[in-house]
Amino acid sequence: MTRRDAARAAGEPADRLERDRRRLESAIRARTRRATGGGRPPDTGAAPDTAEILSGLGDHLLVELIAVDDTLHAVTARPGRTRLHTVGPVAAAIQEVDLAGFMLRRLARGRPPPDAAQRLAVAGRRLERVLLGPAAADIGDRPVVIVPPGRLHAVPWAMLPRLSGVPWSVAPSAAVWWQAGRRPAPRRRRDVIVVGPGLPGTLAEAAGIAAGYRNPIVLTTGAATARRVLAALDGASTAHVAAHGVFRGDSPLFSAVHLDDGPLTVYEFGRLRRAPHRMILSSCESGVGAPVAGDELLGMISVLVPLGTTSLLASMVPVNDAATVPFMTDFHAALRHGAVFAEALLGARTRASGDPVAAATAAAFVVLGR
Repeated sequence: MTRRDAARAAGEPADRLERDRRRLESAIRARTRRATGGGRPPDTGAAPDTAEILSGLGDHLLVELIAVDDTLHAVTARPGRTRLHTVGPVAAAIQEVDLAGFMLRRLARGRPPPDAAQRLAVAGRRLERVLLGPAAADIGDRPVVIVPPGRLHAVPWAMLPRLSGVPWSVAPSAAVWWQAGRRPAPRRRRDVIVVGPGLPGTLAEAAGIAAGYRNPIVLTTGAATARRVLAALDGASTAHVAAHGVFRGDSPLFSAVHLDDGPLTVYEFGRLRRAPHRMILSSCESGVGAPVAGDELLGMISVLVPLGTTSLLASMVPVNDAATVPFMTDFHAALRHGAVFAEALLGARTRASGDPVAAATAAAFVVLGR
């Protein structure tokens, strides 16, 4: 607990601590603008041109959404074929995404109404209509790469019917997805599991996950401090962080996951020499970024991907902690059997489909990168 949280819990004024927080954040931002980056992104060569990206898709279908004059368009592309579709108003898409997020947050409380499964299905069909429109017909049984505009980055894509039976991932751009596929895995395997405070069931989650790996590094119960966690994550092959996360819309790089000695911010992730090759964040809203000029996404994703992370699993809305345990256990089991993130998410999501709370929990997660 931070000093500000402790003061509020004790009913004491926290105005001075709040002013101190703002002053320190301002100083950090100013120093960061003048600092030389500590981490060095892996060399992935020159940026690819369109022909390289299309040929590099292999058996994947690229679905890139573009907002022009408040109208959403979808480009679908695979080797040998590219199509442009007009979808509809961007405002309608944003509204349905907000409604879907509200529904998932409500189900995360663990008290689903009797018709919850039907409501999820109806919401998914509405989402598909306003996000993909006629482009949905181009989705068959191929894996899908989705590139959304900044205003539509926090979409629970698993709710869309056409995506329910295929592996899919989300990327800030087709070039980022292409470059992520060229990053080699670490030569030495090192798996890391981190459990933050205040999450019922996370110890069971960590134990179940750790049992499947050989000699994993497990940090929990007082050992999950910022210094130890950053040291363990640096260069890890697979990292799983089960901790509450908070997205700061006013200053996205101060978004954080909460550890035993306080928050670990996105700024601090930037100190890694090499981010984990594959990373799972089973925390609340860990994947949410902030759209800025040019549809660039700020937040944890934009820091980890350039530092070497190939695949990232994160939640777009708060999730049910109890339902996350079996979901994550299934996800890691698929990884250990050789599945890529998108395939592992599909399998874990399919196994969670019988219960509305479990299905909503699975729908909250997205794969970013490869």
